[in-house]
Order: sequence, then structure tokens, then C-alpha cells
Amino acid sequence: MCERQPGFVRALLFFNVSELGKRYRMEKPLMPSYRRLSVAFVRGQGAWLWDDQERRYLDAVSGIAVCGLGHAHPAVAQAVAEQSAALVHTSNLYRVPLQESLAARLTQLSGMDNAFFCNSGAEANEAAIKIARLLGHERGIDLPAIVVMEGAFHGRTLATLSATGNRNVQRGFEPLVQGFVRVPYDDPEALGQAASQRRDIVAVLLEPLQGEAGVVVPAPGYLAEVRSICDRHGWLMMLDEVQTGLGRTGAWFAYQHEGIYPDVLTLAKSLGNGVPIGACLARGQAAELIQPGMHAATFGGNPLACQAALAVIATLEQAGLVNRAAQLGSRILNGLRDALHGCGHIKDIRGKGLMIGIELTRPCGELVDRALNEALLINVTADTVVRLLPPLVMSDAEAAELVHKLGALIKGF
Repeated sequence: MCERQPGFVRALLFFNVSELGKRYRMEKPLMPSYRRLSVAFVRGQGAWLWDDQERRYLDAVSGIAVCGLGHAHPAVAQAVAEQSAALVHTSNLYRVPLQESLAARLTQLSGMDNAFFCNSGAEANEAAIKIARLLGHERGIDLPAIVVMEGAFHGRTLATLSATGNRNVQRGFEPLVQGFVRVPYDDPEALGQAASQRRDIVAVLLEPLQGEAGVVVPAPGYLAEVRSICDRHGWLMMLDEVQTGLGRTGAWFAYQHEGIYPDVLTLAKSLGNGVPIGACLARGQAAELIQPGMHAATFGGNPLACQAALAVIATLEQAGLVNRAAQLGSRILNGLRDALHGCGHIKDIRGKGLMIGIELTRPCGELVDRALNEALLINVTADTVVRLLPPLVMSDAEAAELVHKLGALIKGF
């Protein structure tokens, strides 16, 4: 017995080390760039997700405004399946007919002239920044500047995080990209002052509603005033509609609420309903600046992504989901205002369409876990704002459940 113990111990130690190694390999191969919740989802349908324990959750986040048509939408699933069986990628060395079709649909809906396709919102905003700089150099400005907003979020590449108005996103990645002038959001006077102080400005880049900053909705007429200032000074008006575009605010694009047009428009997120695709659209002089060899994206606008995006647009049109977003958003907003009326720790309830923020008087990140325990998926941004980005296909009954559950959670917080 004693003679066999060393071998037994060695085997036991080997087993334990092996098991620890397996666990380490399972848990540690990913860079720790996210603080992930412990839940893991394995399938979805419409506004619902199921985890690996077969528990069902109502999704009021939509993959951070990505799955506007909800999960496993049959039109998108069919488009992706059929296209993947035919052709996924050829590169932009050749014509891509589906890309041409998608550009035609987007320019028709937006009033823009042409489109460049990429893979994400950050890449789309990079293209917009490069367009602005090309215009500046064409005008003889050696160091062209772009006005950006406090509280903005435009991405995490070096240029887009430099344009972002969030020090937490930028910290540790200095030196930042130069050429950005920051002014307060929803403050046309501050924008006008920048014009009087600088001669190197060529463009303004802003979100029609600020999402990451806490669903900040500007005063009516703000975008029209920005458009007027840009016109007076010969600047490009560049709108980041990565989060607001494709029906989320109750219009195809948020600028359409004010009857104006930007010079540059960036899209991503819900364009592919989860299939990665981004787009930078331009009109007028901005549409003429990018020439062959100046900008590219290896995967940008491949047949698979474009087919998914075409299916998304067709479904939004056929099902009337853009108008539906406006109606359902008002229903949820009013329901939350009624449910939380008199609640002392509510500072504001605001939104446009299916982009809704409930601002509390204190940090409320804990509500994400509490909601998860109640099988509800929400998001907290800017530390004190519960952000809702429900899918446009959410039913009235599902919206009522969202209001009921979230109202009870916030009142009890």
C-alpha cells in the first residue's frame, strides 16, 4: 500500500494539474477586454434569447442596437444561408453586384450620392474622417480640423477614440490623433464660436442622438442649426448614425426628423442584423473626394454581408417597421413614465423611437444583474442611465412585459 502511494499521488497530482490546465485554457484564452456577465446564450427568436440552461430572456438591448429585426429572423437567415452556399467573398478587386444593389438602396433611402462599405461603425467613421481631411488638403489646409462633441462616441480605433468625448475610452492610448476640436453637444452657439476662432475647421462630426452618453436627445431644431452653420462656413456635416440609423428612431435616419441632409453619413450595427457590415455614404463634394487607391477594406461589402443588409432593408420596408418603431417607442416611453411616476430617484425618462434612456439620480449598474435575475436584458451607460434598445419586431405584449418588469426593478432599486 505504502509502495503504491507515490504513484497514486503522482497520478492524482497529474489529474488535478490537468483539470486546472483545462479550466485555465477555457477561461484564459481571451484577452480580458470585457467584463462579461456569466450568462451564455445559445439561441434566439425575435425578442427572446435562451441561455445554455434553456432559460428564456426578454432582450431589450438587441446586441447593442444591432439586431433590429430580432434574433434568427427568417428573411435574414434565408438570405445568409443561400448566399453562403453560392459565394461569400471575392474582394473589391472585382465588381460586386450585390454591393452595387445595396449602395443603390441606401442612397435612395438617404438622399446621398454614393457609398463605401466596410465592416463596422468605427471603420465607417474612419472613412468619414479621411474624407474631411482630403477636403482640407484640397483647400490648402495643412492640418485640417474636425469639430466633435463632448460626450460623443465614435469608435475605438485611434482616430475614432480621439474623436470620442469620453476620457475613459482614450486613457492609456496616448498620443491621441490630433485634428479634433471639441465643443458641447446641443449647443449651436458654442459651435458658432468655434467657427469664429478657427480657420482650419473643415467638418463637424456628431451623433443625432448620443447613445453611449446616456441617450441624450438634443433640442428640436439642433441638427438644422448645425446644418446652417456648416453651410455658412463651407464645412461638411458628418452624421454618425451607427446606432440611430435604419429605423431605430422612427425614421429611416434620425436627420430625417428635421428635414435636412448631411454631407457624410455613417452606418453599421443594424444594417446587417448581426452580420458585420458598415457603410460611409456621401453627397455633393464629399462624394467626389475618395479616389482609387485612397481607401479600402478587404472584407468590406462582400456578397454575404450585402445580401444580409438587403434582406434587412426589404424586411423593414415590407413590415412597416420604421413607423412601428416610432409607435412602439412612444408606447414604452409613456408606459415607463406612468410606471415610474413619483419615483424619487428618477431624474429623467427620454428617448426617440426605440432608443430610450431612464436616468437615475445615482449609479445604477447593479440593475443589469437584477434584471438578468428576472430574465430581462438591459444596459446601463454613463453610469446612471438605463439604456433600452429593443428590437423593432417586439410585440405589444412583450413591450408591456418590459415596462412591467423594468418599472418594478427601478422602483425597488
